[in-house]
Amino acid sequence: MEKIKVLAVQMESVIGDKYKNFEKVSSLIKNNITPDIDVIILPELWNVGWACEEFPKSAEDLYGETYKFLSDIALEYKVNILGGSFVQKKDGKLYNTCPVINRKGELVCTYDKNHLFSYYDDSENTYITEGENPVIVELDGVKFGLSICYDIRFPEIYRAYRKAGADILVNMAAWPLSRKIHWDSLTCARAVENQSYMIALTQTGTLPTGAKNLGHSMIYDFSGNIMDEIDTKEGTIKAELDLPPMYDFRDKCTVLKDIHEKYEVLYK
Repeated sequence: MEKIKVLAVQMESVIGDKYKNFEKVSSLIKNNITPDIDVIILPELWNVGWACEEFPKSAEDLYGETYKFLSDIALEYKVNILGGSFVQKKDGKLYNTCPVINRKGELVCTYDKNHLFSYYDDSENTYITEGENPVIVELDGVKFGLSICYDIRFPEIYRAYRKAGADILVNMAAWPLSRKIHWDSLTCARAVENQSYMIALTQTGTLPTGAKNLGHSMIYDFSGNIMDEIDTKEGTIKAELDLPPMYDFRDKCTVLKDIHEKYEVLYK
């Protein structure tokens, strides 16, 4: 495909209540989807919210209730889904896992969050095991590089995606309002430095601690221009991502060819 249309859902998750969150996602999609949408994207831990101590109670098998819910959505609307993330039980461990589901409701692949945020009273690494590899998934001929929240602080993963042939970079997050400048700056930088479309999706709303999720989800083009955005309210953003102009831009501005094989720092 030369163009692909995406719909990203920004929501305030009800902590620990996946059924209310299922209802909320169903409603937001039903009220905002159009027949031409190819891919639906959800934020990190949308089904249970960001509360680390709740992770063991909300964990489920890969093909559990969350997968079944997403599979039904994919079949109903005949769309692909980048399923944000849920807490997956696997081999006696817990993972912050993004499931990817195709138009037929089939699981295509998963991505386990590679970097775990465990600062400022958060304790993700107490409960969650770090994923081992970045993952590119191809949907309708378009290659998506997957990442979750704290991954955005590590440009290495996005450069690896670009070198491996990613068309679109995606970060699905539950990002705090207190670090708004970081979110806005880092997400834009990942688009600009890799000459790639970038979908930066996060939750909104207030957490049990009183802290607030940021909201302000955005879709950037390959030059860092915002194609669509939303403030702190629940809702969706959408865009048609046109790939040929991106590849034409990359051909004219061959930044990656100027990367040195080695950067040896000299101490003077």
